[in-house]
Amino acid sequence: MSVAEQNYPAVDIIIPYYKRRDMLERCLDSLENTLYPSMGIVVVDNGGKEAGLVFLVKRYRNARLVRLPENRGYAGGCNAGLKNSSADYVVFMNDDTVHDPLWLEQLVLAALDDERIGALQPKILSLKANGRGKKVFDYAGAAGGMIDRLGYPWCLGRTFSTLESDRGQYNTGQDIFWASGVAMFVKRAVVEELGGFDEDFFMQMEEIDLSWRMKLSGYDVRSVPASVILHEGGASLPVGSAEKIYFNHRNNIIMLLKNLDISTLLWLAPLRLLLDGAAAISYLFQGTGSIKKSAAVFRAIMYNVQQISATLKKRDSIQASRVVDDRTIFHRFPISQLSRR
Repeated sequence: MSVAEQNYPAVDIIIPYYKRRDMLERCLDSLENTLYPSMGIVVVDNGGKEAGLVFLVKRYRNARLVRLPENRGYAGGCNAGLKNSSADYVVFMNDDTVHDPLWLEQLVLAALDDERIGALQPKILSLKANGRGKKVFDYAGAAGGMIDRLGYPWCLGRTFSTLESDRGQYNTGQDIFWASGVAMFVKRAVVEELGGFDEDFFMQMEEIDLSWRMKLSGYDVRSVPASVILHEGGASLPVGSAEKIYFNHRNNIIMLLKNLDISTLLWLAPLRLLLDGAAAISYLFQGTGSIKKSAAVFRAIMYNVQQISATLKKRDSIQASRVVDDRTIFHRFPISQLSRR
């Protein structure tokens, strides 16, 4: 069944923006070439107060600007955009992306084919590699987000920092664990039902947390490789920076505390504490900035100790409404990424 036969469901592209006008303009130029007529764009200015931004956004069809008084991060920016949308579907999108003209139609077709869809992810390729004539998966999502049973995220097309070339090996859509925030296509009603992104994450792993909550509530998360996005990457936080390490460790712990059932959490939490401690020690041997990187892990642990009461309140709500158990969710995932190598 074609999209035309479904009268083109409305889709809003929600783009949190913070002080990278050149990237935003390139992204909006690319979206202008999208072959999908019922598309709107919501640019959320995350407290930047940049002069002339409203005039830039007005240059593009069906685009509008939402201004926030402060920087609420990716999670808060997306939530603000969601509140300003009434579309059937929305796409939470990074502004350092370039798009195949048919990327959106392919996602809509997949969503219409399965009423249990909560989120979909396109194939995400590296924009930098593409500029050098290579088809390499992008670090942030690649061919679909996965997670191992120790709680560490990975991707089809990426294990640890190793990126695969795209040879068509993931060209069949499949169930995945999480859809990347680079371009996360969602059913708006599902996200509203789940309360949107957890703004305490600010940035990093908020899309994994939301995807996880979708799965706990019985919704599907799938890859759609016929839809293709190019991503520059590293625009917000450079890979390997102390701040990125902090947010990744901090938010990963929050995510596990909120979403795992108690039987899994009781054995995994002590193990993860040991593994995070080992990671902190390993950062000490990584040269420039090693002390800051190691300290970032301990900062992440201390944050979670201080915020445990708030996290457990969120956990109570999530666990009370779950309809899928951990055994069902994790049955096809490896113990660790090492088992895939």
